[in-house]
Amino acid sequence: MRTGMGMLVSNEPDFMIHGVLKYEMFGQEFWITTTVVGMWIVSLIILLVAFLANRALKKATDVPGMFQNALEMGYEALSGMAGGILGGNAKRFINYIGTIFLFILFCNLSGLLGLRAPTADYGVTFLLGMFTFFIVNYQGIKNHGVHHFTSLFEPTPILFPINLIGELANPLSISLRLFANLLSGVIIMGLWYGMMPIFVNIGIPAALHVYCDVFSGCIQTYVFCMLTMVYVNDKM
Repeated sequence: MRTGMGMLVSNEPDFMIHGVLKYEMFGQEFWITTTVVGMWIVSLIILLVAFLANRALKKATDVPGMFQNALEMGYEALSGMAGGILGGNAKRFINYIGTIFLFILFCNLSGLLGLRAPTADYGVTFLLGMFTFFIVNYQGIKNHGVHHFTSLFEPTPILFPINLIGELANPLSISLRLFANLLSGVIIMGLWYGMMPIFVNIGIPAALHVYCDVFSGCIQTYVFCMLTMVYVNDKM
């Protein structure tokens, strides 16, 4: 039997991804895993926040309430971060950056709800990295044309392999950085809940959650979005 944290009642550490529901489609076997369930929950929370934010901003007042004030502060912080890196192009990308910022942040913080963070699954972070890769290369082709490809042979053709590896390493590096940091937190919490006596699992793990879920989660969200903007700006 497992708890909501995905821990074994027999005090064995468990921090793996588990199948929740199996189904077949086109003769193939598929699984809905704890990662998928976590992303569904996170997506519903984000949609609920977006719905409430839309209603609050439609009824915005000159003297904002707590929720409106939080929304305005969040938008100003995001605009400042994007503007500091992308400059005048910030408005073109702020919707995408804001979306992945909220998704990654809520995924990272989902451990506080007893979920296994979806971003501790490399399948999730790899796709986020590939989105960045496609956007970066699209901007490179759009703004530089053929030179986007010929620049790989500069300053000398002999450096082509290194330049190519550098381009391909960008999405891998940001996806692995996010994945590894979140997975380490999942492992630490899994070891604690799985190996420590139950009387020390009340209160004491809060400090670990603050670091592994809140502090590390917020930092990694910022780093991923910042590097995405740096890569995009490099192609502008």
